[in-house]
Amino acid sequence: MNILVVGGAGYIGSHMTYRLNQENHSVVVLDDLSAGFRDAVKGAKLIIGSLADQALLEHIFSEHQFDAVMHFASFIQVGESVRKPADYYRNNVINTLNLLEAMVTHQVKNFVFSSTAAIFGNPEYCPIDEKHRAWPINPYGQSKWMVEQILGDFELAYGLQSVCLRYFNAAGALPEAGLGERHNPETHLIPLILQVASGRREAISVYGSDYDTPDGTCIRDYIHIMDLCDAHLLAINHLISGKGSARYNLGNGLGYSVQEVIKTAGEVTERNIKVLPEGRRPGDPARLVADSKLARAELGWEPKRAQLERIIRDAWLWEQRK
Repeated sequence: MNILVVGGAGYIGSHMTYRLNQENHSVVVLDDLSAGFRDAVKGAKLIIGSLADQALLEHIFSEHQFDAVMHFASFIQVGESVRKPADYYRNNVINTLNLLEAMVTHQVKNFVFSSTAAIFGNPEYCPIDEKHRAWPINPYGQSKWMVEQILGDFELAYGLQSVCLRYFNAAGALPEAGLGERHNPETHLIPLILQVASGRREAISVYGSDYDTPDGTCIRDYIHIMDLCDAHLLAINHLISGKGSARYNLGNGLGYSVQEVIKTAGEVTERNIKVLPEGRRPGDPARLVADSKLARAELGWEPKRAQLERIIRDAWLWEQRK
């Protein structure tokens, strides 16, 4: 297939581009390199530009006959979205609308959207399945939920089919391919812990130790980046085979506490991880764990790298390469 990967120079998008190449698909990457890296694009044509540039989108879609589009070009920092909501609605909603309109104009009917567990806000129950109501509590989650609703309208009006994948905490790396996580600034727990292990950071802050969990720290659901890519590949096949639009929650279904992640990282790296206790952060639920039964049943998705030790080991190999 011919596939456009928007945001394909970023963390998830670059791993997805590599995975598509493994399956011999032809890939074009569109990325403005604001959060991505030119050298992360492996085996694909890279076009540097923004979804805000409608003339560029027209040119790209006129030059290529795409079978599907994958979207990874959203802003993703919750705290920043609260401080700069206009940026998040402009990039995550308006720019995505530009992309969808170009798809409609050029009759590209298959769209895989990188969504998020943040659409659920503070969970009413856990694990979280697809029946859980969407109630985002920050502009980041709200922007993703807006796009999901727009996609429903585009299906009714234009026949555009989509799969939205709501994942929880993407983690890990593919160090043998020279791919891994390098956000700037880094806000994700596992790479921050590994920066302490490698000496690039003095300590890891732990926000709250009095939650209603076995060790008092928050529990989160981590999913290996390549398991995530496998789910996206299955989602494309789902659309191409005519099975229609769908929404899936993705996670390992287990959940690990902050303390468990720190302990496992210490064991994998054989380093001492200095911890800096902090107070709770507003809006942090005690547990966020996905119920992925629907994705397993309908997509045939089966995470193969769900063990926390495997996730951290791959991320540690990447951290040591940098």
